[in-house]
Amino acid sequence: MVEPRYPGLVEHYVDLGACYDPAGLRQVAGELKGCMKGYKACYNRAYRCLTAAAQLLEDGRATLLTPALEAKMAKRVRGILSRECKKVGGQEGKAVQRFLGAVTWQGVRCEWETVEAQCGRVYELADSYGLAHSMLTALAAGAMAAGYDVVACPDPIFPDRMAHLLIPALSLAFVTSGPWQSWPNRPYRRLRLDAMADQELLRRDRGRLRFAGKVAAALLEEAVASLAQAKAMHDELEACYNPYVDFAKGKAVGEEIIRDFLALG
Repeated sequence: MVEPRYPGLVEHYVDLGACYDPAGLRQVAGELKGCMKGYKACYNRAYRCLTAAAQLLEDGRATLLTPALEAKMAKRVRGILSRECKKVGGQEGKAVQRFLGAVTWQGVRCEWETVEAQCGRVYELADSYGLAHSMLTALAAGAMAAGYDVVACPDPIFPDRMAHLLIPALSLAFVTSGPWQSWPNRPYRRLRLDAMADQELLRRDRGRLRFAGKVAAALLEEAVASLAQAKAMHDELEACYNPYVDFAKGKAVGEEIIRDFLALG
């Protein structure tokens, strides 16, 4: 529920509860309570699995993200920016944040069509261990310093990290391909971040990294299965509610709000 800041002055409460048929809902009270409790438990299980998977993957990233690797990536970023982001002068560019993908009941999804619609040239960052964020952050900072607006796309498993970067004015994108999602087309350029990592570290910890990857994949599968179960239960919940909801009244409330909003202009 969103609380109005100035009730009755510029905002007011919207009571959609008036669209329910309470007497009818009481007839299916048992089914409603069962569905309500069940689907929330499924969501909680999915969140726990995703959290555990993220913690496992973070361990591998921390192992490989050495100062030497960051220096290599920074050097590569400088080269890319010098070719692709000629300074246009004027104000510094701005960043907006948009999710390009998500973990859903259908699996890990990414709307690659959005990239194709805005960017003709795509750099693919081949990254098995979550190393791309540092490079993408530096690319975004360089592009904004040159005067270009950017779209920063968070990683759905690590929302505080960037997974993809779009620079629409340059028709340029940088996308991460990893264990959960891969760029489906031929890229303009491909950067193999795994190959830039310390190979001695990779050899030393290969077994542990592989084990963590397999367990994380299993946890992700369990999260997806839990989300699918939650959706099925939510569909049952909607089926219970629908006969006892006056949708016409709800639509009328919405139209009234729209009229009031337009009248302000």
